[in-house]
Amino acid sequence: MTDNLSVEQRGLRESATFDRTTIAAIQRAADTGIYDIRGGGAKRKLPHFDDLLFLGASMSRYPLEGYRERCGTDVVLGTRNAKFPLHLDTPVTIAGMSFGALSGRAKEALGRGASEVGTSTTTGDGGMTPEERGQSKHLVYQYLPSRYGMNPDDLRRADAIEVVLGQGAKPGGGGMLLGQKISERVAAMRTLPEGIDQRSASRHPDWTGPDDLAIKINELREITDWEKPIYVKVGATRTYYDVKLAVHSGADVVVVDGMQGGTAATQDVFIEHVGIPTLAAIPQAVQALQELGVHREVQLIVSGGIRNGADVAKAMALGADAVAIGSAALIALGDNDPRHAAEYEKIGSAAGYYDDFQDGRDPAGITTQDPELAARFDPVEGGRRLANFLRVMTMEAQTIARACGKAHLQHLEPEDLVAISIEAAAMARVPLAGTSWIPGTGL
Repeated sequence: MTDNLSVEQRGLRESATFDRTTIAAIQRAADTGIYDIRGGGAKRKLPHFDDLLFLGASMSRYPLEGYRERCGTDVVLGTRNAKFPLHLDTPVTIAGMSFGALSGRAKEALGRGASEVGTSTTTGDGGMTPEERGQSKHLVYQYLPSRYGMNPDDLRRADAIEVVLGQGAKPGGGGMLLGQKISERVAAMRTLPEGIDQRSASRHPDWTGPDDLAIKINELREITDWEKPIYVKVGATRTYYDVKLAVHSGADVVVVDGMQGGTAATQDVFIEHVGIPTLAAIPQAVQALQELGVHREVQLIVSGGIRNGADVAKAMALGADAVAIGSAALIALGDNDPRHAAEYEKIGSAAGYYDDFQDGRDPAGITTQDPELAARFDPVEGGRRLANFLRVMTMEAQTIARACGKAHLQHLEPEDLVAISIEAAAMARVPLAGTSWIPGTGL
């Protein structure tokens, strides 16, 4: 008799190909006839910054004393063409997240937190809100294919402009905002019908290639009297070529977003199966900039899965000038808080999963347009929490840089790193730990 035996006693095991998550996805698709839409970023395990280690100073290197010797963190973005580059106190910036995906109070909190530590925040799709502009010392205005909420006056009121060609979670695909988040105010800003799902375009309507982009960048410079730095943001795919084309088009700053970057909402199949890991994208971007002779002249911002000061230091050691955070910033504000466990359960989720936040039912009041839920969120407290997190990230990165003997975060270099997996060594182009071997290079 085997009826009373456990699964383990019966020798049963799941298929690696058809595990229970895959089976559930097939059953859901068969039941509904609709592909899965969710928020957040890739959940599959990918080579990431955790697969890299720093070589701290011992005998052959001389460390800096943490409490007596300075380690700089400032960065200047947009030095190539802009009259007024951005001077930031920390290289950790806030990525674009729209009013629509986030509540107005959440956008205000992002501005408060970023300003408190001397860094920038970014508008996202859907336009500029008074709360965000009013609380942001340095505000980057995103210029997206949708043109939602875009007007020349806001371009002039911004401190930099980011032309978005792609996003790491969905390169080649447009954005999505479900109808329950199209409130009266969101609809008015975007010139959309209230309560109706919207899909943003996957490409800009008025150009088809880098030559056209160069014309558009010059138009943006003329509108803003050549004052503002112009960023170009690409989702990490063919990164080497995309960065070169962005530079040739006139970008002052290139933003590369890896597939671990989050999104307000898109197809799950996009999030998990399109794009390349952040770790693989950085060396390609740096190589492109170096070959053009503009590395550091054209600044590189990296985003997609940045979580702590170690990630910041590793991205900069690989050649980035700054990083941008999105998901981590929302968590710092108060999202995924276990205090809301009972309410997460009501919407079929749990703290840490955030799959259904695109539905606008976030109990923390951050990723919602529901007035009652949004009223729960205190933007002053949220801004304080974000500022604390940004300070900690910066101090962690400084700690690592000093341990490597560096007096500035931008002095970190690939020579300070090794990898603990062959995949990470090949992607990051640093030696496998304990060897001098960089896979794929013959070295």
